[in-house]
Amino acid sequence: MREPKVALLGMILESNRFARPANEHDFRSLTWLDGKALLDEARSATPSLAAEFAAFVRAMDATGPWHPVPCTLAASHPAGPVGKDVFETIAGSIESQLAAAGPLDAVYVCNHGAMVAEHSHDPDGDLMERVRAVVGPGPLIISTLDLHGNISEKMTEACDLIVGYRTNPHVDMIERGEEAAFSLRRCLASSQRPKIALAKPPIVPASVALLTAEAPYGALIDYGQRRQAELGGAILNVSVFGNFIFSDTPDNGVSVVVTARDDLETAQKLAAEIADQAWSQRESFVRTLSTVDRAVTMACDPEGPPVIFSDAGDNPGGGGSGRTTELLAALHAGGAQNVLYGSFFDPDLAAEAHTLGVGAEFTACFNRNAGKTAWERWDRRFEAPARVLALHDGNVVGERGMTAGRQMHLGPCAALELGGIRVVVISDRAQTADPVFFHMLGLDIESARCVVVKSRGHFRAGFSGWFAPGQVFEIDTAGLTSPVLERWPFEFIPRPSFPLDPDTVWNDTGQG
Repeated sequence: MREPKVALLGMILESNRFARPANEHDFRSLTWLDGKALLDEARSATPSLAAEFAAFVRAMDATGPWHPVPCTLAASHPAGPVGKDVFETIAGSIESQLAAAGPLDAVYVCNHGAMVAEHSHDPDGDLMERVRAVVGPGPLIISTLDLHGNISEKMTEACDLIVGYRTNPHVDMIERGEEAAFSLRRCLASSQRPKIALAKPPIVPASVALLTAEAPYGALIDYGQRRQAELGGAILNVSVFGNFIFSDTPDNGVSVVVTARDDLETAQKLAAEIADQAWSQRESFVRTLSTVDRAVTMACDPEGPPVIFSDAGDNPGGGGSGRTTELLAALHAGGAQNVLYGSFFDPDLAAEAHTLGVGAEFTACFNRNAGKTAWERWDRRFEAPARVLALHDGNVVGERGMTAGRQMHLGPCAALELGGIRVVVISDRAQTADPVFFHMLGLDIESARCVVVKSRGHFRAGFSGWFAPGQVFEIDTAGLTSPVLERWPFEFIPRPSFPLDPDTVWNDTGQG
């Protein structure tokens, strides 16, 4: 068999409709690589780009000769809708590169699946559709997506195989990238064309209900994997997407994507079966949170076990600003001791700490220059006497969980002591899902009474070595990622949908 010619590309953004728009700087500050530089980074020892992209390349390298055609991979931290000009710049570049590449055997698209644009509810689908228009009907299009993707018919019509993550916290990106590569090799070696089926029960869970170590979501994914195994080689992939509700799009909702080796009816039947399973468990997709007052009480209880809190309303991994002070101020006012708090995104405060130096005492002003825009309304100013404990340049490699082995550039960082609370301040907005945020500054997690992280769920994998599930609490704080759905003015999510509409009715034809 001749070497398959495979184009590599992607545009990764999880969009929170209520957060500030994503601009070109957001992409350039995380990932924006073209051509040889993209391929070299994917093959490096500690790549800074998406783990599934690097895994796809390495798996293709390991399974035989191939001709990679690296185009553009652009990725941003979660933010609001991407600007039309930014989207067109990236999509246009990809179209030009594909056109110049000549005939292709396949295209690998590494996206997130929950992107929103100022001009489109479904830019992921738009990009895939444009890729298909350039390369024509012949080449296979394989895509990997985050399990929080909002899956559209446009995506499933443009692609031949969609591979979604199976874990939340996300720790299987390497396996999914490898799966995409192995599946591509298998498809290219046969004369069969994969067939995709999509089923969407009207359920729109918040992310706090989408952990895969427990029911209902984990059990639903496990059910899909078991049924795939029972059907033997007829099914290439089963992916159950939970949706990202803050995208607020017409494609929001649980999506079951089944790819059959060649028989569409088999895929459709299995997708419908799994969708029915999801609908029967819909009541379990509702979660309750702990109050801020309860969090302060637990943090100040010397007799209780060590605990870790998710500042759930301000998760940078879901578009949160990383700058809300509600929980920090409450813990400080309550006199909490031996608390680690990470990580507060405030480049100005980090720069001030670096200027003052280790050991300096000063009045730390969080959000000194906070704006007045709608997405900053919870970023309230907070001041407290502080001492600079440690400084770091922010260039680190992840230790555990979703960022293990990944190079991160957090900018100038500082550890500040505010009475009994030690606060990590960073200069690049990122969720604290990895213990390296504390370790880089010499902070000891094991000896802490309470750890607070601006992360919603991914921290569970990073901090599982210190905190069992019963020691983990999601705190009901205000912010751009508050999972209390009644607080949000959703405009575009299909209605009725459960749990927004508790009396939603759904029948076997998928009609509400």
